[in-house]
Amino acid sequence: MIGLLQSGVGCSLADLDTPQRRDNGLVIILPGIEGPSPWNYNLARGLADGGVRNSVQIYDWGTRIPGGMLINLAHYERNRAMAASLRDYILEYRRANPSRAVHLIGHSGGAGIAVMAAEMMPENERITTLILLAAALSPDYDLRPALRNVSGGIFNYYSKLDAALLGVGTSVAGTIDRQHTMAAGAVGFRRPTTSDPSERDLYRKLHQVEWRPTMQRYGHIGDHMGWSDRNFVKHYLAPLVIEFNSWPSRPISDPDAPERASTLIADG
Repeated sequence: MIGLLQSGVGCSLADLDTPQRRDNGLVIILPGIEGPSPWNYNLARGLADGGVRNSVQIYDWGTRIPGGMLINLAHYERNRAMAASLRDYILEYRRANPSRAVHLIGHSGGAGIAVMAAEMMPENERITTLILLAAALSPDYDLRPALRNVSGGIFNYYSKLDAALLGVGTSVAGTIDRQHTMAAGAVGFRRPTTSDPSERDLYRKLHQVEWRPTMQRYGHIGDHMGWSDRNFVKHYLAPLVIEFNSWPSRPISDPDAPERASTLIADG
């Protein structure tokens, strides 16, 4: 679908999507249900400020018709189709740039599209990391299909202070996966209870980062949009992307991956 991937949101991001940057890997930002906005732009710029040399793009998955935000939230079948288009774009990129890292950063509703796209990846192609910010998905969402298709892991950033939009809001209007409950962006994902060692190992690739007061020094006060603050992104998210850029060339079963990732995000 033409026009779904764009490099600007009012202010140009063309300098972040050059052939040289594409050769370094790809970062795709998925906005919330509001669509491309200054928040997404700040997120992209924060990555560049922090030294990310990948191509950075914004995926405009929403509809532009009146009342679009509610449609973006509630039209499950359309959202699955948009996730499939994103998957196809990633595969096209990988054909031209084999083994390069691909990171998906989804904010709010965009986190749901990112997870769906990862679920749809073929067995021989994996997303490098999924970075979920204030995810509008239900806490009991089954992440196993997505976890199987990421090499570096899923990083879920959540804040209990985000209770208005991801507590009351999603309880009334629903989450991207159409559950009426508090969202994982407010309370985190719940790991399933299982005695299967392979299932437990799979969830070791889920890393959950709760907002803490020390993040205020970098501009994030615990609210819904604070995850996209340019200074916060520079200090917390850019190092994560840089660390995992070489991940496609490393063994998927690297036993030290969860521990190394946990150390990185704790030091953010």
